[in-house]
Amino acid sequence: MNWSEIPDLAAIALLTAAFASVSRRNPTPVSGIWLTGWIMIAVHFAAFLFLNLPGVGGQLSGFVGLSALIWAGLLFSWSSVPYRHEVSSRWMFAVLGGSNTLYIGLISFSPTTDWALNPAAALVGALPLLVALVTVRKFTSPIRWVLVTMYCSLALFLFFTQYKSGDGGSLALNGVLFNIYFVCCIHFWFAYRRATAGSFITVAGFLAWASVFAVAPLLGTFLPDVHIESEVWNLPKYVVAVGMILLLLEDQIEHNRHLALHDHLTGLPNRRLYQDRLAIALERARRCEAQTALLVVDLDRFKHVNDTMGHHVGDLVLQHVATIFTGRVRRSDTVARTGGDEFSIILEEPTSREDAQHVGAALKQILSEPMQLCGKEVRVGASVGIAIFPDDAHDLESLCIAADLRMYRSKNEHASGTDDAGLSANDLLPALK
Repeated sequence: MNWSEIPDLAAIALLTAAFASVSRRNPTPVSGIWLTGWIMIAVHFAAFLFLNLPGVGGQLSGFVGLSALIWAGLLFSWSSVPYRHEVSSRWMFAVLGGSNTLYIGLISFSPTTDWALNPAAALVGALPLLVALVTVRKFTSPIRWVLVTMYCSLALFLFFTQYKSGDGGSLALNGVLFNIYFVCCIHFWFAYRRATAGSFITVAGFLAWASVFAVAPLLGTFLPDVHIESEVWNLPKYVVAVGMILLLLEDQIEHNRHLALHDHLTGLPNRRLYQDRLAIALERARRCEAQTALLVVDLDRFKHVNDTMGHHVGDLVLQHVATIFTGRVRRSDTVARTGGDEFSIILEEPTSREDAQHVGAALKQILSEPMQLCGKEVRVGASVGIAIFPDDAHDLESLCIAADLRMYRSKNEHASGTDDAGLSANDLLPALK
């Protein structure tokens, strides 16, 4: 047995266990894929324990270890592809795994088989290109064409190096592994372009991991007397593992921050974030001597929906209303859920009372129409209160009070049967004085 692999296997096993603990407590869409990749790395080290076995046993151990290393890299790369749920992405993952594993198998068991190595090398570049061309009308992406270019270049490299006397097979093997982990570096850089420690450490770790497969052959050729321990070559793996754990923790922190500032049901800003944004909007309007409009919208028959149709339908109503509201305002404006069935909308510059009245009337008209939810027709309606800064109030609290009072007056008139379709904020203003 190759006992020198025991420390690396133990270290990777511990890191994999730590990674599994973090991903179990904070599951994300990619954590399961990453965990599978690290299990493959552990299999790689476990297989290399038997690399010194004579005959077929040693060849089989080498093939299993290298295949696990290849599939780990492909899993890491695929996890960072934003369009991995596309059917063509799954086809790409399958052909990359199949072609690379086939080539590694031939190198491991029959490194001098001319009739098989050349077609296998051609498949490494041809299959990804074929998938990209066949599916280009349905889906395409710049990062996919970078991937295809990398593998076509790898195929050419294999053609020129695989039959080199002495170390051709080793160079071809290192070329395959370099390409896989350099593609990981590119994909992670593309997916995690943010200034965080996790992003930097992971991308740098993948770059170092890929560089191992280029630097080691160069040292063997030009500095054969220089001996570097295997632990040094394996160091990038640990760097990547730490970086991925940091990425999971950073995502969890960001998720918790989002939950603290957003409504869990609709995903809209909650009252805390709404007040912060309103304060900023008023300060900006004060500096620019501009106007800011605040709309308070309360659903009229929401309690009746909850009582007669159930809270699950009421939740669907709130989610549907949130979608309508966000689709009817500009990205620079804010839609927040500030109560059980109350929403608040901040319209920033450029805006005016007429703009706010137009938005309010449009929202009331939409909400007066029946909604089709769970096969049921649901009617709610809405009452809207509008207040304009600085015309109606000069500070945040007074502006909110003005909008609330106008909304409640509109709701009371609905309850009394008054038709307020033509009622404007100016009509309600005397009630506040």
